[in-house]
Amino acid sequence: MSDYHIRLYKDSDHGTVRDIFVQGYSEPYPVSIRHTLRLPRVWILLLAVFLLALKTTGSSTVSSMVVISVILALLLKNRDVFFSYARTSLAGDMLDIRKHYLQRDGCCFWVAESEGEIVGMAAAAPFPHPGGQNRVELKRLSVPKEHRGRGIGKALCKTVIDFARTSGYQAVVLETTMFHVDSVRLYKRLGFRITHVIHPEEYFAKFIDFKDIFFLYDLSKQQ
Repeated sequence: MSDYHIRLYKDSDHGTVRDIFVQGYSEPYPVSIRHTLRLPRVWILLLAVFLLALKTTGSSTVSSMVVISVILALLLKNRDVFFSYARTSLAGDMLDIRKHYLQRDGCCFWVAESEGEIVGMAAAAPFPHPGGQNRVELKRLSVPKEHRGRGIGKALCKTVIDFARTSGYQAVVLETTMFHVDSVRLYKRLGFRITHVIHPEEYFAKFIDFKDIFFLYDLSKQQ
């Protein structure tokens, strides 16, 4: 028997849920940094910057400092790729969860609770893009790292799938990033399949090889 239960979101959960969301979305930042610093294009850029600075100043020390400044700028810009999305979400649907998810048709928001502590969350909303009729989007799935390995993420996903099935949807879709490694593994284990992978439109996201992964769970094939 599990030591947690899943229930509907309450207004008193708001602060904790927002904290879990920010923590979960920003968690892969170190992974993205390692990925960025392994890219040949980044090393070519740093070498070009060093040689240009060396030619301009004649000082290897100054040139090295310029390279370090470029690396720091890359780290900050990389960080902004994650946190800009988090800020947008906190000012959007996560600002008033009850209004956005519990007071709208076809939407819902759940939390997992263990001994009075919120240990996970997930949401569902109609897929808003063209061609997404009869699909529900799994959103805001997050389980703090210290509570993983207990089946919480799996249970939350199944809660959304059951909600979609009983609501008459034909499929569950979701979007995540290539750096949310644990989430990608979970979705694949549960039977979600990758439909496509894209780079965001922002040039820097393309430069650091940041990819969004789109999944689909076909309810008609998962009876």
